[in-house]
Amino acid sequence: MKVRAIMTQDPACCAPEANIRDVAKMMAENDCGEIPVLDERSRPVGVVTDRDIACRVVAQGKDPDRTTARDAMSSPVVTATPEDDIEDCLDKMEENQIRRVPVVDDSGACVGMIAQADVARAASEADIAELVRDVSQPGRPSAT
Repeated sequence: MKVRAIMTQDPACCAPEANIRDVAKMMAENDCGEIPVLDERSRPVGVVTDRDIACRVVAQGKDPDRTTARDAMSSPVVTATPEDDIEDCLDKMEENQIRRVPVVDDSGACVGMIAQADVARAASEADIAELVRDVSQPGRPSAT
């Protein structure tokens, strides 16, 4: 199975200059925990996760109206392509201990998102269990 089959198409995205309050609103409106941060050519330069907001903005007492996506984002970005095999995407998620991956086209533009929840609806129970176990390993802080 290919990433294209289970990815969310046209995810909510933001510019590096977006303020964190607006990014958090996007998360609430789109029921998601990660917003890709795109450059002027729609290529991911980072991602802002709900954890990034909690740890890099709220916990540090920063003003969400004056803190930008660039200030809070995690980077570099691990990506997949629509034509990647799900197994390869799962390997990336496990290796990097991340729960979500932006999907990019041949030009590097963001065209989708694949999340642990998407995998849970489509993959085998063994693959789901392995992903959850490996992403949740202690020792390395997870960015997403």
